[in-house]
Amino acid sequence: MSLTAEEQALLPSDDDVRHYAEHGWYLSKKVFTDDEVDALAAAAQRYYDGERDRRLPVRPPKLAYWEQSLGPVQRHNDYVHHEHDGLGAILRKPLLGAVAARLAQADEIRVFQSTLIYKPPISGEPSNIVPWHFDKHYWASSSSEKMLTAFIPFHDCGEEMGTITMVDGSHRWKEIGADDTVVRHFADRDRSQLEEMLAENAAYNGAEIRKIPMVIPKGHMSFHHCRTYHGSGPNVSGRPRQAISLHLQDGDNAWREYPLSDGTLAAYNHDVLVRRTHDGRPDYADPDYCPVIWRHRAQQGG
Repeated sequence: MSLTAEEQALLPSDDDVRHYAEHGWYLSKKVFTDDEVDALAAAAQRYYDGERDRRLPVRPPKLAYWEQSLGPVQRHNDYVHHEHDGLGAILRKPLLGAVAARLAQADEIRVFQSTLIYKPPISGEPSNIVPWHFDKHYWASSSSEKMLTAFIPFHDCGEEMGTITMVDGSHRWKEIGADDTVVRHFADRDRSQLEEMLAENAAYNGAEIRKIPMVIPKGHMSFHHCRTYHGSGPNVSGRPRQAISLHLQDGDNAWREYPLSDGTLAAYNHDVLVRRTHDGRPDYADPDYCPVIWRHRAQQGG
């Protein structure tokens, strides 16, 4: 995989990489052209209209999968990179993977998950509020601490639209008060409990809770570390906020045994879908669900 000279100029600089390591988030340069973003939006609409190139062979137990019958709530649809080739082809753009590789300091980047999101312009809709959480809680069965997420809006995205908001530097906190409930998705958790957990962890680390809304121009995206607390507020803009959360894993990530207090093992939706390794473990490098989008060290930014 290689980049053009123009694409190399869009990689994070050394200062950008240091900023990500310190703060846990990064705002990219213009990774996608306007035409590519418009193509994402058009493909998303076809997806909502029912177009699929393939479907999941089984329904994982914690699948996010909005359907018309659920009404005008915030929509989440997982595995769109697998089910829809129009979305998947754009999300596999090597430049995006190269940016992630620079930030994670990894030789290889694979897709871990993709979630299509539609936040309706209904300021009072409870599902529009995404409470504070970090993604690694849901990825307890993953061995890597380098995983990260690209948040890719289909338009200019700011505070009025309920953009993603980071808790600055929270990926470096030592966590306290965690129990087995943290592996449950935020939609299945008490919001006040999550607010309390954030406050307690900040206090334990002697840290200020500094919330940074990501103001993202069209074609740009934010990246955040898998342990960076983040959330989002209501959409009061009058138009829908549309985006994809593209969760990414480095090439060293693999399934690991993570026991829970009830004697079961932490699991991820992949575990019922992906192929098995020679010793019977779920293979998080299965190219059908976790395709490689960048391999070899990303070239240095300017």
